[in-house]
Amino acid sequence: MNRKINWGILSTGHIAELFAKAVLESKTGILGAVASRQPAQAERFARKHKIPMAYGSYRELLRDPFVDVVYIATPHSFHAEWAQAAARAGKHILCEKPLTLHYPAARRVIQAAKHHKVFFMEAFMYRCHPQTAKLVELVKKKAVGELKLIQASFCFERPLDLKGRLFNRALGGGAIWDVGCYPVSMARLLAGAAKGLPFVEPLEVKGVGLVGAQSRVDEFALGSLKFPGGILAELSCANRVRRPVGVTLYGTKGSIQVPSPWHADRFDPKGAKIRVLRDGRKPLEITLRSGQSLYSLEVDAVGSALRKGAMESPFMPWNDSLGNAKVLDAWMRAVGL
Repeated sequence: MNRKINWGILSTGHIAELFAKAVLESKTGILGAVASRQPAQAERFARKHKIPMAYGSYRELLRDPFVDVVYIATPHSFHAEWAQAAARAGKHILCEKPLTLHYPAARRVIQAAKHHKVFFMEAFMYRCHPQTAKLVELVKKKAVGELKLIQASFCFERPLDLKGRLFNRALGGGAIWDVGCYPVSMARLLAGAAKGLPFVEPLEVKGVGLVGAQSRVDEFALGSLKFPGGILAELSCANRVRRPVGVTLYGTKGSIQVPSPWHADRFDPKGAKIRVLRDGRKPLEITLRSGQSLYSLEVDAVGSALRKGAMESPFMPWNDSLGNAKVLDAWMRAVGL
């Protein structure tokens, strides 16, 4: 597939807006269609982003013969249904995180992609940024010695809105599913890098959390993972608690700080920064500029894979997504959900 790849977008929320702009900025993609359950919404979105086709249902878009790959931007609770429907329609798939709300559903999605021979990737955009590749490289090279502890946080505070997706259990609300999936994926990635592997699964998962009396979803949660080789991870996520966002790695010879692990240089034109603090040596600051917007890197990661005829992406392979789903299930159970 050497031509530009034709994207269809399912849903018209905020993340879909960001993604549409990213396709326009990408090297490999073009916007072909958008779908919403509300036809007027689809038409408005199409006019804004100059998309030729607007559909009043997701199934209509999946029947469009010109769409090569669909981006599933629906609320979390609809990911499994529409990822499987897209696979049956023969469409390649980029699905927003978390892949699904439960491991068995995640497995069914991957099985559908495999059965229908379509590309599938879970949309962890930070994985596609060079900052993440550099972090993996530093861990592999033991820049601060043997990795011992991973601290990863993704927290923010929003007003309680029981109808909004963040606090609506029927839509897959809650901090763990929405942003806790990022620290989990990072911890598994870096624990794997320390062992020379793409990722590794934890031996133990423990957690605590605060479940909202009104929302009935986790609004703040802490997780602890134990990996092979004596590596521990401390994770935190929240949608009702303001706490610094970041990743810090502690090794036997120093530490590595990543102030913006999830958005990299999206909000900083000077570039993403990694600070390496080594015992007895001058601190080292590494600045990484992608040259592209964060989400357009993700678009081109999919485009590159499709042009190679691949069904998986090295940035987020299928077994990585399945492993993440298992850990999220365990964390949710530990919290009481």
